[in-house]
Amino acid sequence: MKINGNFLNIAESYLFSMTAKKIREFVAETGKDVIRLSIGDVTLPLPAACVEAMEKASREMGNKATFKGYGEEQGYEFLREKIREYYTAKGVDLSINEIFISDGAKSDLGNILDIFAKDNIVYMSDIVYPVYLDTNIMAGREVKFFEGNAKNSFLPLPDENVKADIIYICSPCNPTGAVYNKEQLKVWVDYANRNGAVILFDAAYEAFIRDKSLPTSIYEIEGAKECAIEICSFSKTAGFTGTRCGYTIVPLDLVRENVALNKLWLRRQTTKFNGVSYIIQRGAEAVFTDEGMKQVRQNIDYYLGNADIMRKTLKEMGIWFVGGDNSPYIWLKCPGGMSSWEYFDFLLSHGVAGTPGVGFGKNGEGFFRLTAFGDRDNVIKAMERFKNAK
Repeated sequence: MKINGNFLNIAESYLFSMTAKKIREFVAETGKDVIRLSIGDVTLPLPAACVEAMEKASREMGNKATFKGYGEEQGYEFLREKIREYYTAKGVDLSINEIFISDGAKSDLGNILDIFAKDNIVYMSDIVYPVYLDTNIMAGREVKFFEGNAKNSFLPLPDENVKADIIYICSPCNPTGAVYNKEQLKVWVDYANRNGAVILFDAAYEAFIRDKSLPTSIYEIEGAKECAIEICSFSKTAGFTGTRCGYTIVPLDLVRENVALNKLWLRRQTTKFNGVSYIIQRGAEAVFTDEGMKQVRQNIDYYLGNADIMRKTLKEMGIWFVGGDNSPYIWLKCPGGMSSWEYFDFLLSHGVAGTPGVGFGKNGEGFFRLTAFGDRDNVIKAMERFKNAK
C-alpha cells in the first residue's frame, strides 16, 4: 500500500483551521473576547421563506404519499428550472440539462478535477482561495500563477506567453473582494478559447454585486459557453453554509477532444454523488420566490452595510484597501510595514481577528482580509478597536 504522496506537498494545516487555532489559544491564555472578522461564515439565520419550504418538505418526507427516496441525478427539476429562469433574467440562456445541483461550491471546485487528465497545466492567481491550489497539488498537477497585486488592483489578466489548460477565476474574488468587468473577462475568455483551455469560474459571491455594469456570470461574455464551467453556491447568497447546497453549470457547447464535458461530469456525478436531500433542495427553490429573493436581498444588504462601516473606518485611518462595495470581503494593506502574521497578532492583541493575506499566496504578504459576515454591533465594536489599536 502506498499513500498519495502529493498530500505531503501541501501545508499541514488548512489556513482557516490555523487561524482558528491561534484565536482559541489566545482566548484561553488571556480570557479576552475576540471579534472574528476572519472566517467567511454567515451569521444571519436562513430566510424565512427557505425555512418554511424545508419544514413543509420535512412533513412530506413523513407521509407515504409524498415521501421521496433517491433524487433525480442532476438535482430535482423544480430547482434546476428556477436556476435556469434566474439566468434568463441575466440574459443568459441555459438548458436545464446544463445545471447540476451539488452540496456546495467548495466540493465541486475540487471534484470537477476528476474529469481532467493529471497532466493538464493549471493557471491561477497567486492570491488564491486555498482550495484551488491544494486540490491540484493533491492531484499532482503543475500549477502556474498569474500576478495579482496592488498595481492591477488584484484583477490580473493572462500572460499570453503562458500556455495553460485549466484556469481558475473567482469574481467577486475571495479573498480580495475585487470584481472583474466585462472587458476584463472577455480577455480571459478569448485567451481560453485560443488555447483550448477551460475556465473554472467561481461565482459564489455573485449576489453581492450591486454595480449593474459588472457581470454576475461569465456566460454574459461572448464565447464563454465554449470554454467555461461556472460554479455557484447558496452558502453566501442565502446563508446555506450549514445546510449545504450549490450548483455547477457545464454548457453542452463545451467540448474538448470531441467529448462534451457535460457528459463526463454527468457520468462522474452519477457514479460518485447521490445528490442533495429533497428537503434542502426545496429550501433552495424558495430562494427564487418573490418573498425569498426579497429576504435574500435584505440579508445581503445587511452584510454590505457591515462592509460599508469597515470601509469608512479604513478610509478615516488612511489604510489602503480594495473590495467591500460589491463583495463581502475587504483586502487591506497592513499598516506600518507589518507582515501579514504580525498584523494578525497585533489585531488579535486588541480583540479583533482577521485572516493573514500571505495565507492566500506569496503576493498576499503584507495584506490582510476582513469579512463583513459578522453581527452589526460586533462590526461597530471591532472598528472602534481598530481605531484605538496602537
